[in-house]
Amino acid sequence: MEPSAREDCLYCDGPSHVVEMFEWEVFLASEGTDELGPCGISSGQATAMDTLRATLRRLPPGAPAWGRITHRVYDFCTMPDDWSRRVIFRATLDAAGSVRFERTAS
Repeated sequence: MEPSAREDCLYCDGPSHVVEMFEWEVFLASEGTDELGPCGISSGQATAMDTLRATLRRLPPGAPAWGRITHRVYDFCTMPDDWSRRVIFRATLDAAGSVRFERTAS
């Protein structure tokens, strides 16, 4: 059986395999600082946004929380770095329980 393309890339000088991922994170404000709460990763932007939206809605009403979606490109032929990490959305939960997404400038 032939090794997979990803194994070829990780263990030799084979072709580059670039993968786009979307990280979602929830932050909870506590005593003047933001603590990381639930978080995850998805290969689709819409899925990451839906998951972040559902997670924020499950928080207790009035919880001082916010979230963000980060776009990241992974190249399996190189060591991970932050060169491709870009926050693309910031999310807040309003008093009515709706999640508002705001596109960031970066």
